[in-house]
Amino acid sequence: MNGAESLVRTLVAGGVDVCFTNPGTSEMHFVAALDKVPGMRCVLGLFEGVVTGAADGYFRMKGTPASTLLHLGPGLANGLANLHNAKKAHSGIVNIVGQHATYHIEYNAPLTSDIEGLARPMSAWVRTSPDAKSVARDGAAAIAAASGAPPQVATLILPADTAWNEADGVAQVPVESQRRNYSPQAVESAAKVLRSGEPTLLLMTGSAVTEPGLALAAQIAGKTGCKVMGQLASPRMARGRGRFSIERVPYVIELALAALKGFRHVVLVEANEPVAFFAYPNKPSLLKPEGCEVHRMTSSGENSVAALQALASAVGAKPADVKPQATVELVKPTGALNHASIAQAIAAAVPDNAILVDESITTGRGFFPLTASAAPHDWIQNLGGSIGYSTPVATGAAIACPDRKVICMVGDGSAMYTIQSLWTQAREGLNIVTIVFANRMYQILRGEFDGVGAGEPGKRAQDMLKIDRPTLDFVALAKGMGVPGRAVTTADEFNKALAEAVAEPGPRLIEVQI
Repeated sequence: MNGAESLVRTLVAGGVDVCFTNPGTSEMHFVAALDKVPGMRCVLGLFEGVVTGAADGYFRMKGTPASTLLHLGPGLANGLANLHNAKKAHSGIVNIVGQHATYHIEYNAPLTSDIEGLARPMSAWVRTSPDAKSVARDGAAAIAAASGAPPQVATLILPADTAWNEADGVAQVPVESQRRNYSPQAVESAAKVLRSGEPTLLLMTGSAVTEPGLALAAQIAGKTGCKVMGQLASPRMARGRGRFSIERVPYVIELALAALKGFRHVVLVEANEPVAFFAYPNKPSLLKPEGCEVHRMTSSGENSVAALQALASAVGAKPADVKPQATVELVKPTGALNHASIAQAIAAAVPDNAILVDESITTGRGFFPLTASAAPHDWIQNLGGSIGYSTPVATGAAIACPDRKVICMVGDGSAMYTIQSLWTQAREGLNIVTIVFANRMYQILRGEFDGVGAGEPGKRAQDMLKIDRPTLDFVALAKGMGVPGRAVTTADEFNKALAEAVAEPGPRLIEVQI
């Protein structure tokens, strides 16, 4: 077999059986190998940002890495924004990036570039295979890196001649890194803080905000009186009826400072220390109160559920200590569309075991409290802040969990970054409802203009913030890519559109005209 086939067979044998692809000339032998070798599902994306974002969403729901296939340096560069988001979320991905044949690179052909230099900022592991006999072994190492503790983005660069030359065969993936346990000393330190009775915040993300982790946190909070919150964004959070509902650290600095005021201690469970998303004149970067001590109990890659179990035992917390939480009766709204009625409609429409992918940014800031009373679901958020993540992530999540309905919530500005995702969703018949909030402007940036004290925007500034002249027609865009859609202007229309979209298989789009 040639190098490309040895790599595909190694990927499949190593449990990487989905490849999100956007190939070019240098990857044709790899494409041929994907065609020849059974066991690999190939999903085409029409833009590399869709490919890398889908691999991120796949990992967040499946917990095992998918692969991508990207064309040379420019193809990788097109996918870097969503690899940035994946890196921040600790998603495991195996990127296969084509390269010119080793002997062709010296001629500086038009597509020649420093691919390793492009890959390193967003990848924890980067390697270029020097020859065909190294390809399978390098692929196995990439799988091991992507599957490690913590998981990470691994990028393997495949020169064309290493793909077409003769190889040795399949390589065995090194034994997968076991999830690191936790530090008993760190748990005891956290228990000591909780036993002190001083105001303490348990700030969590990662595996801590899965259903088992949240259940343990509820016991600890009930026993000790500590507050439990999630960081601003988490890769995946269990939410809905019957699950311990926690607030997030707010995005707006003034709200975050108010939410964190009074705490003497913050115990980090995989979370980062709370900091402002951006710098603002005369506003702090660190959001913790002055004099507040920060204690790290677990980091990403450690077993936070086991650590929370140990912490619960250390403070004597039991299931009986859980305090009941207030629930909100979900009623379908009527009348005008506004942030409150939109949140009500979505909360009422969420089906059991749904996956919600959130890039609603401005419109969606008020969704979180109401959806706590929705049917049990998983909530996916953007840790990296690079927009255009939600529709690709929803695509990958739907491929990872074909039996679950995915609801993607996105602003119109963000949606245009990776609108090509709709085509892939139609081609693959994915069960995704995309809700586009048509603000007709980059609403988040209008608020930021005021937040940084830039003054009152004039005509040219406003033209850079508004999305009009012409107005985008998302129903027409969706139709052009094979996704049925409809626009709504009232809460009653939105209720009906949601009910129909959730009930029907395959992709649907709803444009919410605000």
